[in-house]
Amino acid sequence: MPESTDVTTPYHHRPVPRLAEPPLHRHDVVVYGATVAGITAAVELRRAGLTPLIVDPSGHLGGMTTSGLGRTDFGNRNAYRGLAARLYREIGAFYTGAGRDREATVHEDGSVWYFEPSVAERVLRRWIDEHEIEVVHRNQISSVATSHGRITSIEVEDGTTYQADAFIDASYEADLAALAGVSYRVGREANSEFGETANGIQFGSPHHRFNLRVDPYVRPGRPDSGLLPLISEAAPGTQGDPDLSVQAYNFRLCLTDRPDNRLPIPCPDGYDPARYELLGRYVRAGVLDVFDLNVALAGGKTDMNNRGAVGTDHIGANHDWPTGSPQRRQEIFADHLSYTQGLLHYLQHDDSLPVAAREQALQWGLPADEFTDTGGWPRQLYVREARRIVGQFTMTEPHVRGFLPVPDVVAFGSYGLDSHHCRRVLIDGAAVNEGDVEHPVGSPYGIALGSLLPQPGECTNLAVPVCVSATHIAYGSIRMEPVFASLGEVAGVVVGQAITTGRAVQEVPYATVSERLNQLA
Repeated sequence: MPESTDVTTPYHHRPVPRLAEPPLHRHDVVVYGATVAGITAAVELRRAGLTPLIVDPSGHLGGMTTSGLGRTDFGNRNAYRGLAARLYREIGAFYTGAGRDREATVHEDGSVWYFEPSVAERVLRRWIDEHEIEVVHRNQISSVATSHGRITSIEVEDGTTYQADAFIDASYEADLAALAGVSYRVGREANSEFGETANGIQFGSPHHRFNLRVDPYVRPGRPDSGLLPLISEAAPGTQGDPDLSVQAYNFRLCLTDRPDNRLPIPCPDGYDPARYELLGRYVRAGVLDVFDLNVALAGGKTDMNNRGAVGTDHIGANHDWPTGSPQRRQEIFADHLSYTQGLLHYLQHDDSLPVAAREQALQWGLPADEFTDTGGWPRQLYVREARRIVGQFTMTEPHVRGFLPVPDVVAFGSYGLDSHHCRRVLIDGAAVNEGDVEHPVGSPYGIALGSLLPQPGECTNLAVPVCVSATHIAYGSIRMEPVFASLGEVAGVVVGQAITTGRAVQEVPYATVSERLNQLA
């Protein structure tokens, strides 16, 4: 077995010891999650004269915007305003200033939407510093105290308690909201529940499927030998029916082919090439499409997303994540890390593959000047969906596609309906990927204020700008980083108005929110 490359291993969660005498801190607002939504919410709260604290379970600012998702999924750039638009203009200012020697695509308004992760982190760090926002990293929420339908405080893993007048859950999993008793959904609704067409179990997508039949059995032609790894024995199910599956996660890899900045792909501990035999058979049959969505960024780098029937999406391995404990999520994170590093190592070095395939893979490595604390590997797993709250208003496919009106619009989305595969199952003796949806939505659509707010009977001082109230397939369009940046600013406006006027978040007049957002546009 090849030796592992000596790098700092990324991780999702490491246990934090409880303090002997845990302190209690008081702030106007506690924002949980240093995602772009958490940061834009905190910036708006500071502009309103309030003192927010960001409590973040990860170790870095920006969520996926700074963790490899440099090829921004935006749809229509003109759909975003306020801090969301400003973020991409300020990234652009770097490439027209200090970074002008790098080959970024700068748009007419000065914005850059395909960028290096470290540049986005530089911009967001400056926002945090300029607005003097305190951030506490690497402390997972453990409990929430409530009274009369309001959150009074949260406690984190080391025992520290944070009290506040209001809270914003800007995490990718809605852990704070769930601990506060807010209702939520996980998985896929039936098409019939909300009059949708692209929800539930989905077969027939032309994307990321097997374009050649590949024998799925350990010993070809022998069902009694068992299925190859990465294929589920679960029943396929029926088109449009509900289930608890969530779309696949992956690492958005930042790669480079420049030798002077290129680190080798690590070989994971316990590497077993048999895990990738399904991919090997596909490649040996003549299909190598794993690198077909490896999109150029500035600085000679790329953002590699999933492509093909077997790629960086670890299909079906993430279903416990949405409601999992920190320890269970760490197990899933480690499995995705091992899977992805092993996948790339297999493509680069396995002698069973054609030489041309290995040569194509070997040109790529990790950039030495990105994610320097984790050996060039992205720090966060791309959690495409987890929980979604059941709020005052639920966004559905008819709303996103413009078939039904949306009340009290506070932001806009414009990306297509986009779900990655959820399962890889066996049908008629062949491996079949299930769950992919890629449908356009047409014009930008409005997102309702009520989709960020819990039902009044559940919590009156919480806003949720990431895990908004939406069906699986509607969320498949909403779940883009520029949208989260917009919704974070909205959450800051609503919570700021609620505190200064003594109202519940559900009682803040839409006209007041809309007026403030227009001032910020």
